[in-house]
Formats: sequence, C-alpha cells, structure tokens
Amino acid sequence: MTTSNHHSGAPWRNFYGRIKGKALRPSQQVYLDEDLGKLSPGAVGWDLNPDREPLDLDTLFGGREVWLEIGFGGGEHMVHQAAQNPGVGFIGAEPYINGVAMLLGKIRDAGCDNIRIHPGDARDLFDVLPAGSISRAFLLYPDPWPKKRHHRRRFVTPEHLEPLAKILKPGAIFRVATDIPDYVRQTLEEVPRFGFDWLAERPADWRDPWDDWMSTRYEQKALREGRVPHYLTFRRRGAAD
Repeated sequence: MTTSNHHSGAPWRNFYGRIKGKALRPSQQVYLDEDLGKLSPGAVGWDLNPDREPLDLDTLFGGREVWLEIGFGGGEHMVHQAAQNPGVGFIGAEPYINGVAMLLGKIRDAGCDNIRIHPGDARDLFDVLPAGSISRAFLLYPDPWPKKRHHRRRFVTPEHLEPLAKILKPGAIFRVATDIPDYVRQTLEEVPRFGFDWLAERPADWRDPWDDWMSTRYEQKALREGRVPHYLTFRRRGAAD
C-alpha cells in the first residue's frame, strides 16, 4: 500500500516488530545520546528529506565501496566485518533501539570509523540510497514470522526485494542466513525473481558458513535449540546477464 496520509508525503507502510525492549542501561543511553547522531548516513527520514534526495555516499565514505546490513540485531557481525574491511563503508538499518545501543557500544570498543547507522525501517533507507550504489548486502537471521498468515511480513517479499535490487550494483552479493526451512524456501522462490542468481553448486555452499562469517547471538540460539543454519549467497545480475 503506497497511499500517503502524512503531510511530509511519506507513504503508509505497515511496520511489524519491536521498536524497544527492556529498559536501556545508563551506558547504552549515553551511547545513543553521544554517538548515534554522529553516525547518521544523512537525511533518511521523510521529515528531514521529504523530496527523497539521494544520500551522498561518495562524500560520506570517501569514494569507498559500500556494504549494507539489513536488521543488524546486536551488531556483532557488522562490527566484525567493518574491522576486517577498513576500506569499505558500512551502513546498517535496525529499528530495534536496544540493538542500536548494543552496536554503538561495540563500535566504541572496536574503534571502527567506517560504520553509519539508520535506526529505523530499511525501506526508508532504500528510498534514498542511490541506484546501483551498494556492493554487498546482508540479511542475517531475519524475523521468521512463522505463521503462514504472517509470511507477507517477511523481508523476502516484493515490497523489500524490488527496492533492494535497485540499489545493488550489477554483480553485487546478497547474503541471507536463516535457520527456518520455510524461510529458505521462500527466499529461494522470491529472490531470483528480482534479478538474482543463487550461487550454489553443492550442498556445502549453503550448509557451511562463509569464510569471513561471524556467528551472531541469533545463530547461537538456533544451534542450542537444534535448528540448522542455512547460508544462501546470491549475485545481482547485470544488464548483460
């Protein structure tokens, strides 16, 4: 549904999921107060950018390639990647403010200076990322919405995949990790419809984690509970493919 009902021109977008959990620790509130504003990627919200002007990523990251993590949870994977790839700029989108606060603490500890944070809906970020600007994207242990009537809330639906495909460069890599078999099924059905090839030739290509993988708290919980992780790698097709 795209009908606007806001004076800024923002489309109506249903949002499902948590915005805030348990009370923040005093240190986490300090991180939010002192660090979050400095790590903004620019004007993302409709109130600040009603004309949806694209972000200036070249200025933001000095011309470096840019990777995107959609729903970074507690931030452990993104900080790991940022520390391992100092020549890459990272943008993370996460509406759960407790997770944002956890990431900010990890950034302080690691001393990374190549991360920017949008503490909100990834769809708003997609609006203002330039077309073909992202070299790699991660979707790691997204909310499974296990009930069939809620499957339309999953990320791997046209509402999310169409704008994601637009912001990825031809040849960009899109990684999806999940421990939910039906999420694997839906991902393999839907993602290729938006210009992606699944890069798998043998079972190890989806059973084994990536060489640079950093296991997250969500994966550890899945393993404790006996669920099997799947690691799906897609490549954005180019105009000549």
